Amino acid sequence: MQTRLPVVTVTYSPGEHLAGFVTSLPEATRLPVDVILADNGSVDGAPEAAERDYPNVRLLRTGANVGYGGAINRAMAEVDPAAEFVIVANPDVRWAPGSIDALIEAARRWPRAGSLGPLIRDPDGTIYPSARHVPTLWGGAAHAVLGGVWPSNPWTRAYRQEDEDISERPVGWLSGSCLLLRRAAFDSVHGFDSRYFMYMEDVDLGDRLARAGWLNVFVPTAEVTHAKGHAAGRHPELMLPAHHQSAYRFQADRHPEWWQAPLRASLRGGLGARSRIAVAVARRKQRGQKG
Repeated sequence: MQTRLPVVTVTYSPGEHLAGFVTSLPEATRLPVDVILADNGSVDGAPEAAERDYPNVRLLRTGANVGYGGAINRAMAEVDPAAEFVIVANPDVRWAPGSIDALIEAARRWPRAGSLGPLIRDPDGTIYPSARHVPTLWGGAAHAVLGGVWPSNPWTRAYRQEDEDISERPVGWLSGSCLLLRRAAFDSVHGFDSRYFMYMEDVDLGDRLARAGWLNVFVPTAEVTHAKGHAAGRHPELMLPAHHQSAYRFQADRHPEWWQAPLRASLRGGLGARSRIAVAVARRKQRGQKG
C-alpha cells in the first residue's frame, strides 16, 4: 500500500494560483503528499516561495521552457519508481475535500485504469467537459470549424460527450489538468510525448494508453476547480499556434502512410489558416479590453 503520494505540477509564473494548489491538497487526501514543481522558467518567484514555505514542496528547474509533457516527464524521473500512483495536475487547480482519495478508491475498482480524472469545475461552478472521445479526423475537423460558431453542432456534442450521463465510466481521454496516473501504465507508454509543447498531450496520452490496453476512467465523485488557462489568456499569439500545431501532430501521427501525404498537407494548411484567424480575433479582443 502506497504511504506517500507524489504530486507533480508544471509551473511557469503561476502567481497566486500555486498557493491555493498547495494549501488545498491536505483536505484532498488522507495520504501525506510530496509535491514536485517542474519549473519551466518562472520569473514571478511563486515556485521559490512555495518551496520555502512548505516543507513537502520541491522545486525542480527544467532549465528551459520544455513544454508541459516534457516537464512532467522530467519530474516523473525523480519520483520513486515504486510509487503505484502519481497525481499530475496544473498549478491553478484547487482540490475539493476528499477528491484525491476518491480517485484512488476508483483506481482500486478499476485495476486496468491507467489514468483517472475528476469532475472539473470552472471558477463560476459550471462543469468543464473534461472527459471526451478521442477525436477522429473528420469529427475533429467539424468540431474545429463549427464549434465556435455553432456550439451545439452534433460533432462538438459527441466529442465533448455532452449528452452522456455524469457517471463513473471509461472514456477516450481525460483532461491533463488533473489526473491520477497508475505509474505502471504511464511507464508502459513511455510517458507524455514531449514533441507536444502544449495542448493535445493529454489526448495523445489517453489514446496511447487505450491502445496499450489500459482504461481512462472518469470519476465524477472526485471534484476540483480549475482556473483554466491563465498563461494561455495572456499570450494567445504563442498558445493558439501551439494548440493548432499539436492538433496537426496528433492526426498526422495517426495517418502516417505515404498515400496519406495529401491529407496531411491539407490538414496542415487548414489548421495553419485557422490558427492565424484565431490569433487575429484574440488580439482584437485584447485591444478592445484595453480600450
